[in-house]
Amino acid sequence: MARWLPRSTDLTRFCQKLSRVKTLEDDMMETSFNRCLSTIDLTLLGIGGMVGSGLYVLTGTVAKEIAGPAVIVSFIIAGFASLLAALCYAEFGARVPKTGSAYMFTYVSVGEIWAFLIGWNVLLEYMIGGAAVARAWSGYLDSIFNHKIKNFTETHVGAWQVPFLARYPDFLAAAILLVATAFISFGAKVSSWLNHVFSAISMGVILFILIMGFVLAQPKNWSTQEGGFAPYGLSGIMAGTATCFYAFVGFDVIAASSEEARNPQRAVPRAIAFSLGLATGAYILVSVVLTLMVPWHTLDPDSALADAFYRRGYAWAGFLVAAGSICAMNTVLLSNLFSLPRIVYAMAEDGLFFQVFSRVHPRTQVPVVGIVVFGLLMALLALVFDLEALVQFLSIGTLLAYTFVAASIIVLRFQQQKGDVPAPVASGRPNPEPHEGPSGGELKEYESFSDKLQLVDRDKSKEQREPGQLKAAFEPYLEFLRAFYPGEVVTVAVVTLMVSSICLCSILVFGNTHLHLPTWSYSLLLILFSLGFLLSLLLIWAHEQQHSTQTFQIPLVPLSPALSIILNIYLMLKLSYMTWLRFAVWLLLGLLVYFGYGIWHSKENLREPRPQRVSARYVVFPGGSLEERVQAVQPSSQPATGLPDTDTDDCKR
Repeated sequence: MARWLPRSTDLTRFCQKLSRVKTLEDDMMETSFNRCLSTIDLTLLGIGGMVGSGLYVLTGTVAKEIAGPAVIVSFIIAGFASLLAALCYAEFGARVPKTGSAYMFTYVSVGEIWAFLIGWNVLLEYMIGGAAVARAWSGYLDSIFNHKIKNFTETHVGAWQVPFLARYPDFLAAAILLVATAFISFGAKVSSWLNHVFSAISMGVILFILIMGFVLAQPKNWSTQEGGFAPYGLSGIMAGTATCFYAFVGFDVIAASSEEARNPQRAVPRAIAFSLGLATGAYILVSVVLTLMVPWHTLDPDSALADAFYRRGYAWAGFLVAAGSICAMNTVLLSNLFSLPRIVYAMAEDGLFFQVFSRVHPRTQVPVVGIVVFGLLMALLALVFDLEALVQFLSIGTLLAYTFVAASIIVLRFQQQKGDVPAPVASGRPNPEPHEGPSGGELKEYESFSDKLQLVDRDKSKEQREPGQLKAAFEPYLEFLRAFYPGEVVTVAVVTLMVSSICLCSILVFGNTHLHLPTWSYSLLLILFSLGFLLSLLLIWAHEQQHSTQTFQIPLVPLSPALSIILNIYLMLKLSYMTWLRFAVWLLLGLLVYFGYGIWHSKENLREPRPQRVSARYVVFPGGSLEERVQAVQPSSQPATGLPDTDTDDCKR
């Protein structure tokens, strides 16, 4: 029976396949896409992805039902939380100017299977998100015409009473998606121009809302007679923050477009900063004028802005608000249809998804197959499916991507840069049996001279330390960590940090409600997991990291990404169990695709080195010059014939 069990070497190779990272090209600016997007183009793409129907609907809903006028504070906190994730995307987008967004960032730092699962979830996120916005666009336009389109469809086509299907087929939503798909397939420049038009109209309407809103503002609407500024207290503000956080989802379209940017090292960080700042300012200012125009408890959650102008005697302003809302939803549609095919292209180009989606049209220089196929799938979703039950699924995919991108920032920051001498591999660990050198010191044996030559002068020049190595100030206290190779301790600490974050957030979310923990155990677990989180953070900080002035780098690493990780995990655990159940089913489908296709067609298979038998080992002496430090040690199964001439010459060089 034992012969049917997998050997340890086979299991090791299988795990190595799952955790292998993507090898980047020497010239990352080389691409089959058209690098034609400027900083302004990317900024407007980001604004279009963030400032959608949420500005016209979400502000009123949160103000009336969750936070009151303190929705302003909720948007400020949510904007800061989104900034942590956005800065991580900005660093990666400038450093790895390739399409793929969170999928690509995870692939180059964490591992292949994790990258595939992130990309797999982002695909569904964009499909459901685009279809849901299309149905909202259709419903909003239909409401302007007193639901005549809906009534006509139900009368002549019929109504459905089937679970998971819509009540009636929404032909208008499917049509707008097909039209948007046609425009996107014409190329990045056409898509950018169309986004410019809709964004300009949307921002003009927002400017009108702000001017008219401040003219009509009445400070008494924040008074205690109307319930005060924060009628729901701190808990309402934090609950509002969790809802407002999703309003800023969409800036990742900038990172997904980095392969089409003219100067991604400068354009991507600037565009993310500008778009997030403008979007945050728009949400905050609109919330201010909305709650000052009318009392917050009288708002209409479905059409708060239009209703507020109508009640103040400016019914004509409702048509401008409707026009701005439709244009804003158009920009979100374009953002989804622009990003989705490019992420599919990145996965197909790496061999993890079907190769047909990696084809780029020679004239328009866009992945036209992916655009058409996924545009049709999105239109089908909008046509027949009930998307209200699936909309919450969008949150978990986005938060998971944010979490892995933040973890990838820490891992990559403490790795050696490309072009440095590679760090030692596991097969080249020091021999546990030391040998005695000519000077009486301890010797260390290595199986690969080229991989270990970088360690020869470590003791001579401690000030020149590589990323991932322990800082000199901590060596007297953490001497035992020097036995590990650069980056190993950081990787383990990142895993520990994420586990501690999951446990800590689980206690915060479920400790008093579902688990019914007594006070002493609740407090004890909080202290233990908080200590685990802080110790992991300190252990990472005790190591050297890369310091580059060529591209943008997020400040306060590892603190900033760690805060983003714990916040994203907390928000994920606040989602319903049905969302997690659907997420698990989608993950299982993704694993079937990966193990059935991706793992076998991955291009990293071609780059994997074949195992070679070691014929010589090298010994590094603790003292003496470089020529004296290296000498051959023959394996015990071979006679001692001395070091080959070629290797001796290499040592002397």
